[in-house]
Amino acid sequence: MAVQTNPSDVAKSAAARGQDGQPPANQGGGRKRKPGVGIAPYLLLVPALAVTAILLGYPLVKNGMLSFQNLNMGQLIQHVTEWNGFKNYEEILGGEDFWRVTVRTIVFTGVNVVLIMVLGTLTGLLLARLGKKMRLTLMMGLVLAWAMPFVAASTVYQWLFASRYGVVNYVLDKAGFHSMADYNWTGSQLSTFFVITLLIVWGSVPFVAINLYAATTTIPKELYEAASLDGAGSWKSFTSVTFPFMRPFLFATTFLEVIWVFKAFPQIFTINEGGPNRLTETLPIYAFVEGVGNQHYGMGAAISLLTILILLGLTSFYLRIVLKQEEDEL
Repeated sequence: MAVQTNPSDVAKSAAARGQDGQPPANQGGGRKRKPGVGIAPYLLLVPALAVTAILLGYPLVKNGMLSFQNLNMGQLIQHVTEWNGFKNYEEILGGEDFWRVTVRTIVFTGVNVVLIMVLGTLTGLLLARLGKKMRLTLMMGLVLAWAMPFVAASTVYQWLFASRYGVVNYVLDKAGFHSMADYNWTGSQLSTFFVITLLIVWGSVPFVAINLYAATTTIPKELYEAASLDGAGSWKSFTSVTFPFMRPFLFATTFLEVIWVFKAFPQIFTINEGGPNRLTETLPIYAFVEGVGNQHYGMGAAISLLTILILLGLTSFYLRIVLKQEEDEL
C-alpha cells in the first residue's frame, strides 16, 4: 500500500535541512557566540602582582635611588641625603677590582654549573635504573641534602675541612698523606674555591637529579623497545630517545642553576668571608663588603644593580641560544 506524501511538507523538510542535507547548527539563523573571558582572571592576578611589586619592586627602586647617593654612616646619623649622580658608577667601572671580581664570578659560575649538571644528570639516570627500594633510599638522601639550610651546611663543611681537628685532614693523614695533617684549606684561593665548589655542587645536585629523573618517567617504554629492536646500545638509546625528551628539562634546570650559583652568598661568606685577602669574592660578596663592611652604602647599591644587569645579560644570552636551537629543530 503506497504512502502518499505532501509536496509542501517535503519542501519544508529540505529547507530545514539545508542544501548539504545536514540539519542546521542553529535554527534561529544566528551564530552562537563564545562567552567572553571577562576581567575576572585579571582581577585574580592583582593580589600576586601587588605582593610582587611590594616585596621586589620597592626594594629595587629604593636600591636604585641609593646608588646615586653618597651614603655612609655620617649621612645615616644626620639623616642627610647627598646626591652625587653617576659618581659611584664611574668609580666602580673605572677601577680594576670590579672587572676582576666579575670575571671571577663568571668563571666560578661556569665551573659550578657544569659540574652540577653533569653529576646531576648522571644521578638522575641512575635513579631511573635502580630498583624501587634503592631508588627510595637514594632519593631520601638527596632530599635531605637539598633541604639542609645553606648556613648549616656551610658550618658542617667548616668542621670537615678544619685545619687541626677536621675530618678530611684526619682521614688524609691516616691514608698516608702526612703533609695534609694540618693543611689550611682556606689559606689559598684555589683551596678555598675547592671547598666552596664542593659545598655548592653537593647542595645543588639533588635538585637536578630529582628533576631529571621525573623527566625520564615521561618517556614511553615503547621507544626504548623500538630502539632495542633496531640494535641500539645504551649510548645510542640515550642519544636518540632519552636526551631528546630530557632536553627541555636540561635547558630549564641549567637556567635556574646559573641564576642560583651566580648569586650564591651564604656558602662563600660563611666559609671564609671572601678571603684570603678578598681573593674569593664574587659580585654578591663584593657588594656586601663594599656596602655594609666598608659602610659605603651607595657604592654597594651600585654594585648590586650592576650585578643584576650582568646576570640579566648572561641569562638573555643563554635564552637566545636555547630559542635558536629550538627554531633550528623546527
